Amino acid sequence: MDTLGFARHDHDACIAQALATAEESCAAQALQFTPQRRRMLEILLQEHRAMGAYELLDVLRAEGQGAQPPTVYRALDFLVAHGFAHKIERLNAFVACAHPGERHAPAFLVCRSCKAVAEMPSRRIAEAVREASAGLAFVLDRIVVEAEGLCPRCAEAA
Repeated sequence: MDTLGFARHDHDACIAQALATAEESCAAQALQFTPQRRRMLEILLQEHRAMGAYELLDVLRAEGQGAQPPTVYRALDFLVAHGFAHKIERLNAFVACAHPGERHAPAFLVCRSCKAVAEMPSRRIAEAVREASAGLAFVLDRIVVEAEGLCPRCAEAA
């Protein structure tokens, strides 16, 4: 059992379930879940932390794959566009979605030490932002909520 966000879970089952969900979703939508896209998602799932594109590129190169930055970015764009991964804006990094296949707009808790990321529901936060923006006649396009702090493991170590 490893940490998913900050909760213990069966890591192998988590990875298998997320990959199966991605494969099923791509098949249902006639999307190509290429080996490169699959491998990017596998790496993000294995790590359960925010990873930059160049970190992912380093993993691929260590595995003997001759990947280039554009290839990695295209794969990440695909994963984010189809809800299999999220971009953590604060870190310019990516994390596997903890709830693939579900329509949601999570907020993120990001550990400033180990870069672990937990998804949390953001419905009430989004409602408050929408209400405040409407009161200011602001046309809202997108809401990104990222909170930075220490995960339980890093807080205990500190």
